Amino acid sequence: MFWRFNLMTSHIDTLLDKEGVTLQEILDEDDVLQECKAQNRRLVDFLARTEHMEELVNLVTKEPSEETDEKKRYKYPNTACELLTSDVTQITEALSESEGLMDQVYSFLQAQDMLNPLLASFFSKVMGILITRKSEMMVEFLQSKEDFVGQLLHHLGTSAIMDLLLRLITCIEAQETRNACISWLNEQQLVQKLVGMIDISQSEERHCNAAQSLCDIIRLSREQMSQMQERAEYDPLLAAIESRETVTDLLNHMFTEEKSESVIVNGLSVIQTLLEFRKIGPEGMQEQMTSLDAERLAQGVSNTLLALTPRLKDFHQLLIEPPKQNYRPMPTTLGHLDVPLGNTRLQVARLISSLLLTNTPSVNVQLAQLNCMGVLLDLMFKYSWNNFLHTQVEQCLCTILSNVTCESEPKDEQGVNPLLSQLFADLKLVDRVLQGWEDNEQQQKRPGGHRKGFMGHLTRIANTIVESADKGSNVDRIKDLLAEMPTDTTEQWVKFTGGTLLDVNKQNTVELVGSHTMNSSSEDDDPEFSNIVFPQDTAMQQAYTDYQLQQMTSNFIDQFGFNEDEFAESEERVDSQFTNRISSIDFDINAEAENQVHAASLFEQAVNERMQQYDENESEEDLWEEKEITFSSTQSDVRQQ
Repeated sequence: MFWRFNLMTSHIDTLLDKEGVTLQEILDEDDVLQECKAQNRRLVDFLARTEHMEELVNLVTKEPSEETDEKKRYKYPNTACELLTSDVTQITEALSESEGLMDQVYSFLQAQDMLNPLLASFFSKVMGILITRKSEMMVEFLQSKEDFVGQLLHHLGTSAIMDLLLRLITCIEAQETRNACISWLNEQQLVQKLVGMIDISQSEERHCNAAQSLCDIIRLSREQMSQMQERAEYDPLLAAIESRETVTDLLNHMFTEEKSESVIVNGLSVIQTLLEFRKIGPEGMQEQMTSLDAERLAQGVSNTLLALTPRLKDFHQLLIEPPKQNYRPMPTTLGHLDVPLGNTRLQVARLISSLLLTNTPSVNVQLAQLNCMGVLLDLMFKYSWNNFLHTQVEQCLCTILSNVTCESEPKDEQGVNPLLSQLFADLKLVDRVLQGWEDNEQQQKRPGGHRKGFMGHLTRIANTIVESADKGSNVDRIKDLLAEMPTDTTEQWVKFTGGTLLDVNKQNTVELVGSHTMNSSSEDDDPEFSNIVFPQDTAMQQAYTDYQLQQMTSNFIDQFGFNEDEFAESEERVDSQFTNRISSIDFDINAEAENQVHAASLFEQAVNERMQQYDENESEEDLWEEKEITFSSTQSDVRQQ
């Protein structure tokens, strides 16, 4: 192959031979990035020149001229960014070792006006490769800049700058350098400043990115400590976020006189992350926690609960009176929706679900006193099509029914969780399930009536009550609570669970593929084939299994393949296989017995005429040449007969 002998010349090499070639001409080449990553020495030397590096940096940090064609306005900046971040050592060193170039890159962050999002992504990517490859130098460089954290947070409304902050925390591989960087960021009050940005005085973009940054720091720091186990070192940023003081400060920003849905929702996302006590693996799957993991998580969750408990009444009030929404009554295909549920109440429902999972005595008592579950049940039946809310309410009920009563927990008269007694005695959960089911049946009977949207979750709630009364940690108390119901309710519940609910469960049971006959999807089924009986899948599977499990016997060779005499016959007669096949064909000639001999002779004569005789003394003929086929009078006679 000619390319093995270096006979193929890159067009870039040809261009570099040209005297006075410019950087723009190089950037116009489609394969410039490919050649750069392939370590084209001449190209890398050309790009690493000081004047060309300055031009590349200008392209990724300076706003392009508006006079440039819009299709090409960001073509050169994008290519320049890809070249600077191509992970070519010579280019990375040429950038990092030049103080002037580094200052030129950093000047992009010092702008006071809003950053161009696309250029910000180029800037973040360039800084990211430097942080990864030149970690120690970059930490020292950023520490030398006055108020780096303040300038970074000033532009946090731009998502690319948030990404840069996370790169600074996560992309440093050397443990000593990473610890030094995290300690420095903690000294700069990074966590406190991020919490301060979740405030009504800031834009919604800053609310979102600040909250996301805090959530990512929590998850990434916990994940690293879990991987390191006993070797994990103290993380000051994580400790700052998990402290009771920080959570209290966040709650103070959320509950001001003028409530903002953006502030509350984003603040709740941080609190939800703090309350997570699951260990998430690399593929997003939950993993088993070690005792050390549980101890560390328990400390962070406990501090969060201590700060949250005094504010539970404020969250309960949000369920009743959410922040003013910028919505008008919404027309839907199923009716007019006046005052939507809103994201605030949905996130508060998620918070209550998470709090119940902690099974904290003080939290359980306050939720019972505030009647939070009563409000959630009212919202569930009111917003019958909001399945996000229905999911949270169902999870809350299931958690209450299954939570084990703690020894130190205040209990009701029967010595169990007060929330459990409240569900059946005060909130009359069974009555509400029965009433919801009846309302759905009445609605479906009306002309054009639809099944209510919460019926799937209501079915699961009813099944959970039945299962909890049959087995579980609170089985005795639940049986007592069900027995304390009025006689009419008890009779309706028994009839419902033994009839309607049982029928619905049977309908919802997914049958196995092999348990029923598959129907044809064809629209033009032929009735002639409708009565054909095909073997069932199970029979086919059993036959195949029996075949696989059969044992090889001593006469296996005799039963399989050819016998020895068959092999001998094949060697003696080349046309034996053909002859055997022909002999198996049954010709049925409608002739009298006396004419059979005559018919056989006619057939043999016809065959002899068609067969070509090969004689080595004769000249070769083209076997595939087209020839006219002629028939003798004898053949015609045969056809006439």
